[in-house]
Amino acid sequence: MWSLPLVRHTDVPQRVTESFILSGYRFPNYSLRQCLASAFHPTNETGNFWTHFLPIFVFAFHFLEVFTWEGAPEPGSPFFYPFWNYFLGVLYLLLASSLAHLLNSMSLIIREICFFVDYGTISAYTVGSSLAYYYYIHPQAGIPEIGFEGQNTSQRKRLNADEETWNSASSPTLLQLFFESLYIPSTCLVAIICVLTCCNTRQRWRKYRYAVRTLVFLLPFFISSTPVFYRLLSSSANSTSASTPHLFCTMAAFFYRHCFWLVVSAIFNISKIPERFSPGNFDIWGHSHQWFHCCTFLSILDELQMIKVEMRALLLNPALVLSPVIPPRLSGPTFWSTYGIMVLLQGCIASIIALFGWQAYQIFAPEQKKLKGD
Repeated sequence: MWSLPLVRHTDVPQRVTESFILSGYRFPNYSLRQCLASAFHPTNETGNFWTHFLPIFVFAFHFLEVFTWEGAPEPGSPFFYPFWNYFLGVLYLLLASSLAHLLNSMSLIIREICFFVDYGTISAYTVGSSLAYYYYIHPQAGIPEIGFEGQNTSQRKRLNADEETWNSASSPTLLQLFFESLYIPSTCLVAIICVLTCCNTRQRWRKYRYAVRTLVFLLPFFISSTPVFYRLLSSSANSTSASTPHLFCTMAAFFYRHCFWLVVSAIFNISKIPERFSPGNFDIWGHSHQWFHCCTFLSILDELQMIKVEMRALLLNPALVLSPVIPPRLSGPTFWSTYGIMVLLQGCIASIIALFGWQAYQIFAPEQKKLKGD
């Protein structure tokens, strides 16, 4: 089990090979134990596994730090429902990605299913991010009653006045309608489209599969980031953060860094640098997919810090969520508006994965039998 031979790109089925990676391949007939053991054996997937498995613990450390804040509600409070969904989205993404790279050599069919699940968890992560953006960065983020008890009478009167001003408005703007009615449904719809497209790249558009997968996830990024764009570009939204300019500037800095790491990761994923310039020398360590993993995790870490900045601002001063453009919501996140959405989305994604998995079985079952016979 510990001395499994590795083969070259000419000795495995063509669809198992990666561009400019010439050696370090595992033949697609490993047992589960052999796959697990390969995590501690230098293959061309070992680095791909560890660069997304170890970050799980780093992310969990920074995530749990929020619950140590002074004055923070209990971890089970509705205030944290979106935050927990964001955590689950990131956890699924990192765990599914690392296991997909570790277990994909069990068979050609399992290889396809592993990466279908990987694409599905990326889409689930984007919706988890959207829920966190909606409730913590949304201009009228709906926070629960916690935090309002400490407000003085003048603050309460000002909040009520703002609500009355909104209620007297003639009609909501398109921006308000989008945030209120279409933002979360749009992110879910786009997530499903992304899963369908990425799964299709396993059979179609093979030559441009990395570019297609990278570009297709630009759409959920732009949709889910609209609350952040609004906060950064709207002068009225910026004015609501005047009492905490340092927090707002920090949020912007983290978002720009988040975008920077996403761009760098996309460059690595599409260009296949550095192995493109030296095929065979980066087969085990240092190839582009490992750098892609590192950069995507750094982008997630900056995104987490950005969300934490906004959560701290809300806990310190709930009045910050009120904007003269967007009305205050009467209630905060609920179980059904957070966990319910994620469960429904996971059900849709699971159905898509099952459909493509069945197609993969029909296509690769004969070839897999032939490989076992050889």
